[in-house]
Amino acid sequence: MKQKIFLGLLVVLILIQFIRIDKTNPASIPAKDFIAMENPPANIATLLKDACYDCHSHHTAYPWYTNVAPISLMIRSHIRGGRQQVNFSTWADYDAKKRNHNIEEMVEVIESKYMPMKSYTWLHAEAKLSGEDRTVLVDWLKSR
Repeated sequence: MKQKIFLGLLVVLILIQFIRIDKTNPASIPAKDFIAMENPPANIATLLKDACYDCHSHHTAYPWYTNVAPISLMIRSHIRGGRQQVNFSTWADYDAKKRNHNIEEMVEVIESKYMPMKSYTWLHAEAKLSGEDRTVLVDWLKSR
């Protein structure tokens, strides 16, 4: 019985490898980007790009493991959710109220250490925010 279950799981794992995710980033207009519009200092821009832009913009880099299902499906879901929550590539499309709300949300998730997600930082060391990085980023967000 255990062999049949193992064999069934193996077959399913092999078959789902044929499900490919779309890795095409939508076109973006540089002038509409958060960094272009808000003009943060270089260190803040670097923190945002390293810790946020992969999931919250149209500048997603897809590493090798996005070719392996079911990991690829989970990552696709995270990217879709991230872009729906806030998309730095379409910052200009938000009205002032929505921008301010997004800034407040960013402050909350950075201070609470909810973002960047631990599962993301395990494989992206550059995305890890130190306590000092979080303070600098939050202080800048609150000051703008």
